[in-house]
Amino acid sequence: MKKKKNVKQDNFLKKLKTSIENLQKVREQISNVIVGQKEVIELVLIALLSEGHVLLEGVPGLGKTMLVRTLSDTLQLQFSRIQFTPDLMPIDIIGTNMISQANNNFNLKFEKGPLFANLILADEINRASPKTQSALLEAMQERSVTVRGQKYLLPRPFQVLATQNPLEMEGTYPLPEAQIDRFFFKVLVKHPLKNELVKIVDQTVGSLIPKAKPVLNANDLGNLQKAVREIIVPPHVTEFAAKIILATQPENQLSMEKVKQYVRYGSGPRGAQTLILASKAKALINGRYNASKNDVESLICPSLRHRICLNFDGQSDGVIVDELLKEIVKNISTQKNHDEAIKV
Repeated sequence: MKKKKNVKQDNFLKKLKTSIENLQKVREQISNVIVGQKEVIELVLIALLSEGHVLLEGVPGLGKTMLVRTLSDTLQLQFSRIQFTPDLMPIDIIGTNMISQANNNFNLKFEKGPLFANLILADEINRASPKTQSALLEAMQERSVTVRGQKYLLPRPFQVLATQNPLEMEGTYPLPEAQIDRFFFKVLVKHPLKNELVKIVDQTVGSLIPKAKPVLNANDLGNLQKAVREIIVPPHVTEFAAKIILATQPENQLSMEKVKQYVRYGSGPRGAQTLILASKAKALINGRYNASKNDVESLICPSLRHRICLNFDGQSDGVIVDELLKEIVKNISTQKNHDEAIKV
């Protein structure tokens, strides 16, 4: 019985080792094209392994679209790009029923839209109207779409990588809260440093433009996503994540005074699921078989910054959500240390 258990454990460790090696190859290929943005690349890979959607926010020209295209080049998946514009309609994304004729008989046939792919680039998603934005709600949550009462399953794996311009820019529409919550991460893409900018210019103005080579296929990605689920999360790590979520809710007793003053509503269960699943994926990427409290702490901002809604006082006083989240983490850690000191 012990031998069987050891063999099973050895096979699991071999699979994890292979998964880690494949992930390293993907990162290398992306780094050959994308200069800098290491944190952004890691977060996108974590979301991909967790089967989560990503919202990339940044001013135009920072390589958000290039990053998604490069990721699709490393994965042998069906890729689709949707350019969101103010006149885009839901049927342009989902598809619609078309009249077809065969032997003098007229039938309705569903013509699939660009949403029927594995990797979706929703480019400048906040330039489309709220009506069109909401067309992604069912797809992002249930991996299916419904047209005239008929349900159509989307291919697996399915991931939406949406880019958006900052909300203060002209011609943008804020995403509805229900849709924002469906994004696994909200990643802020920042300007490159001087040495990175020099390298970007050198790589892009010459005759040879670098391109990523395919590394994984859909089956390989599926195995990686299964491997993430096998990563162990100790109970105290899950409890820590749960406390962070509760502390973002102004009506909860764990929340500090600043949260009660400035937050309209905090994160829900999706935030907790994101923290734990993302921590598992990060552990796998870094070659570890168990997630840690440090993994959770490092992923709090991308996991929760879009799930915290400030009230009028918070907006008028210029409260920064990321800074508020850091204060929440510090407060929860202090409470824990205080409780431990009392027990001793």
